[in-house]
Amino acid sequence: MKTSNVVAAAAAALSLLWAAGAQGETYNGVHPVNSARSRAEVRAEAVTAAHAPNPYAEGYGSGPPTVSANSRADVRSQAVVAAHSPNPYAEGYGSDAPVVTANSRAAVRSEAMAAAHAPNQNLYREAFVGSVIPEQYTVARPLTRHSAR
Repeated sequence: MKTSNVVAAAAAALSLLWAAGAQGETYNGVHPVNSARSRAEVRAEAVTAAHAPNPYAEGYGSGPPTVSANSRADVRSQAVVAAHSPNPYAEGYGSDAPVVTANSRAAVRSEAMAAAHAPNQNLYREAFVGSVIPEQYTVARPLTRHSAR
């Protein structure tokens, strides 16, 4: 195919695209307002809405504020009692029995040290095939302390 034919075909395709893109919206002018109410009715409704309480305000529709039957001194004494009581949101609140273990302090400390120095303390079973930790990670190594020199 000759170069002139290619150029002519490309020009024809571009002119076709330009003609298709030239179709735009038409302007029909300003549309007339079709309202069933008069200006006076709309104005009266606007004045009523402007003088009404804000329906988007916090507490709208909840009625008048309630007045407590307790005296100020009663409320203050209840607040002092609540401030000096234990924290109801604290962990272990409500369990009155103290935690008692059969292990001594030294035994608990040695278990904690062993767990802290365990070679597989940061391993997750889910990270291995079949959720089984390989044997080389479960071999116990002796704890050694290095002295400062």
